Amino acid sequence: MPLLARASAPVARGAPVASRAGRRGERVASNGSSERSRGGRSATLARRSRARVVVANASGDVDLLNHRGKKRVVITGMGAVTAHGDDVDAMYEKLLRGESAITSIEKWDTGEIGTKFAGEIKDFQCGEYMNKKQARRVDPYIAYMIVAAKRALENARVNWNDEAGEHYIDKSLSGCLIGSAMGGMQTFATATENLVTVGHRKMNPFCIPFAITNMGSALTAMDVGFMGPNYSIASACATGNFCILNSVMHIQNGEANLMLAGASDAAVIPIGMAGFSAAKALSTRNDAPAAASRPWDANRDGFVMGEGAGVLVLESLESALARGAPILAEVLGGFATCDAHHMTEPRPDGVGVNMAIDKALELANVKADDVNYINAHATSTPAGDLAELRVLQKKFKASGAKINSTKSLIGHLLGAASAVEAVVCIKAIMSGEVHPNINLETPDEGVDTSMLVGSTREKLDVKVALSNSFGFGGHNSAVLFAPYKPKRV
Repeated sequence: MPLLARASAPVARGAPVASRAGRRGERVASNGSSERSRGGRSATLARRSRARVVVANASGDVDLLNHRGKKRVVITGMGAVTAHGDDVDAMYEKLLRGESAITSIEKWDTGEIGTKFAGEIKDFQCGEYMNKKQARRVDPYIAYMIVAAKRALENARVNWNDEAGEHYIDKSLSGCLIGSAMGGMQTFATATENLVTVGHRKMNPFCIPFAITNMGSALTAMDVGFMGPNYSIASACATGNFCILNSVMHIQNGEANLMLAGASDAAVIPIGMAGFSAAKALSTRNDAPAAASRPWDANRDGFVMGEGAGVLVLESLESALARGAPILAEVLGGFATCDAHHMTEPRPDGVGVNMAIDKALELANVKADDVNYINAHATSTPAGDLAELRVLQKKFKASGAKINSTKSLIGHLLGAASAVEAVVCIKAIMSGEVHPNINLETPDEGVDTSMLVGSTREKLDVKVALSNSFGFGGHNSAVLFAPYKPKRV
């Protein structure tokens, strides 16, 4: 196996365009996503969707401020790139069917690395979202981010090029806060290999810019011209939630009307897999990859690496109403805490997790009884799964909340996990269905299976959804989403 094998570069199929919907004769589906007029899988899924989307208008009695006198923040678009593809509707349908995206790694030879499978993105293409030169140069984490961001903007019907056109937004009040836990690992690994094998003169001159964690968000802003707040947060596997929460803050403080928020990571490469393998954090179920990610199961033996990006278009309710944007859901709020306990292990008593959830509920003016769907962090690790679940069972048993783990199906996307799981929460709100938990064959001691979504999809009228995400260093985060209602509850 090469020391630092390089995965295939993303393939670009055209020059950048302002709107694929406008250029390719697409129309906007009832759920806000672009749907090709010539049909196809995306169109079929959109027609079948029971999605509840409000197309905003400025008429009627609407509360623009929340109970704390802050601007209400809504989600008007979303995009994702995962091992289940880059179409949000298609991805969610696969999740609902319980399809695992975890397979043997194909892009490089795993050699002596103990884990030989992941939620690997197989056939990623940038299409018209990036030009060929840019697609060849950038690190995969940047490519995933830009594609997810532009798909989210299309979903939100944002016009960022034609000042005279409908849905044009003020770029000085539009920002990007799309983080990454690991940054451009492939770029840096390849540069390091070149330094060792052929010398520094053969190193990629872009190796530093494309390796740093802020460059994805910066390049996204450059691509669409957003001049508002722009930076990156790296808080390990809680990165996506931290970026969402800070983006909400920028909007509520009047520093932006619209924010692209989320995260991206691409660590399914030799150095990434070998590093987590050396830490004994990964499952080694090489004979059955699809069965390896098994949150809450007594036979779980570590997490499964995934890769990809998730991006939300967050917008003040006032801005969304003014431009007639599709409103998919509302961000009620959230909170973050620190365990202050151990570098990689969670606190067994769950105090930090409990504090994050309690403070999120308090700030959002939501009662625990109102939360009836939880997308758990649940990575399939021996210690982490139960530390979180004990808190959830105690706090939400009375509400009849249903809990699932998206990681059982697509693996752990590191910093991007909570961003993609936010997309999953919003799809659950829109569709009235939650995806199953797979591979839960022998529930661990203390697991209340009545609170877990079963092995098949379930109907659920989501009142409030909670998305948990935790990271190395003791980072805890909890974000609350709900269906949009003109009058705040």
